[in-house]
Amino acid sequence: MNGVFSGREGLRVGWRVLVFVVLYVLLDWATNALLNRFASLSTTPPIPSYVAIIRESSALLVVLCTTWLMARMEGRRFASFGYESDHRIGRIFFGIAWGFLSLSVLVGLMWMGGFLIFQGISLHGSIAWREAAVWALVFLMIGILEESVFRGYLQHTLSGSIGFWWAAFVVSGAFILWHTRNEGETVLGLLSTGAGSLAFSLSLWYTRSLWWAIGFHAGWDWGQSYFYGTPDSGKVTQGHLLSTRASGAPLWSGGTVGPEGSAFLLPLLLLLILGMWFWWGVLKKGIARRSPEIDA
Repeated sequence: MNGVFSGREGLRVGWRVLVFVVLYVLLDWATNALLNRFASLSTTPPIPSYVAIIRESSALLVVLCTTWLMARMEGRRFASFGYESDHRIGRIFFGIAWGFLSLSVLVGLMWMGGFLIFQGISLHGSIAWREAAVWALVFLMIGILEESVFRGYLQHTLSGSIGFWWAAFVVSGAFILWHTRNEGETVLGLLSTGAGSLAFSLSLWYTRSLWWAIGFHAGWDWGQSYFYGTPDSGKVTQGHLLSTRASGAPLWSGGTVGPEGSAFLLPLLLLLILGMWFWWGVLKKGIARRSPEIDA
């Protein structure tokens, strides 16, 4: 029996992953059941910011608690699951900037092709600033949540058994399944989600932390849902700055998915991956070899 459940390093990887998933599901169910005793968080789209902040803060607490419990069980440090970095703040803001910029390039391509129509400004004054701040917090939490679930404990644990990139493909498949819960998703949107997951894994490979991917995730989602007012993987929110609508063939407009369902995204992701390879894999490594004290 010991050979089935344990090896030289304790409980086998498959069982550890199963324990993580079961703990996460049970804690998530219990948290939602408790919250629903006080208020109903089930709403029809568009999603209000107050509902989003309650949902995402509780979900974030669940995944962080689950990761902490697994760290305690395995005798590891919580920070070892992708949270270690000497440049956390810098990586987050660098990621946010690149996430918003990349999304803006995609939106610009769709607009120039006539597949996205701008209909004006929806929010003004203090309300616009308030909603911008609230949604920024929501999407930062979503970035930490989703990166922690997939490229945190799971990526780290699987990498030790099957290798980093096989683990990246496994968690990217799980990331696709995670997004099938969203109404309005399409096959192209899910494929783009999987490709984006691999790009986030590449950032983990180079930076050895989740922080850049967290920032990119937050900047990208905030740009879609708040700034440009488009659907985000089929989800639509209340309180967005600009009003837009998809126009033309869903293959290019993204349809109900939003920009993530547009065929314009795939070549953009390829350029992003090439940029990451050049910045971290070529330029930074070359600088580090000449100046070892510079973080690569």
